[in-house]
Amino acid sequence: MLEPRIQQQFFESADLHYQAAEVLGRPIEQAAAALVAVLTGGGKLLVAGPGPCASLAALAAGALLGGFERERPGLAAIALAVEGADGASTPLARQVDTLGQPGDLLLLIDTDGQHPALLAALAAAQAKDMTVIALTGRQGGALRAALGETDVLVAVPHERRARVLETQLLVLHCLCDAIDLQLLGEQDPA
Repeated sequence: MLEPRIQQQFFESADLHYQAAEVLGRPIEQAAAALVAVLTGGGKLLVAGPGPCASLAALAAGALLGGFERERPGLAAIALAVEGADGASTPLARQVDTLGQPGDLLLLIDTDGQHPALLAALAAAQAKDMTVIALTGRQGGALRAALGETDVLVAVPHERRARVLETQLLVLHCLCDAIDLQLLGEQDPA
């Protein structure tokens, strides 16, 4: 009885990934270029997301710091807390203001681009002359409107939160792979 519904989840996810490949290719390429420029130029990546996006932020920072699929030196990446253990909002903008430097990059991950703490962090990053990448769902929400002309929006074209999160994970894997390719070159087929 559940099997058709389960299969439908897979089909919906696969359809979105296929559609997103066309729409997100260029923004992901732009985001990868910005990341490589910052990380090879001595800058660091600060990454944050609320709720389930916090796990994606930690995954992204860990893949850059510890390695993705190949051995390489660690890259400067820090996952910032949006919410504390008690669920209260932490001063994310203050973390960006304290830890961020001109030339660093802030990667914000949100399913709809509306989280107030991320908007405040974006403003703090812009005041520090940092590049910002917003990885969102839907149309990018308020984050889209607040981005500067050198910032990058990667907006997963879907309304459903679960599908957006699944695709955001794939986007992060694409970014990590692109960084490794730029730094290490093509991998020999095994």
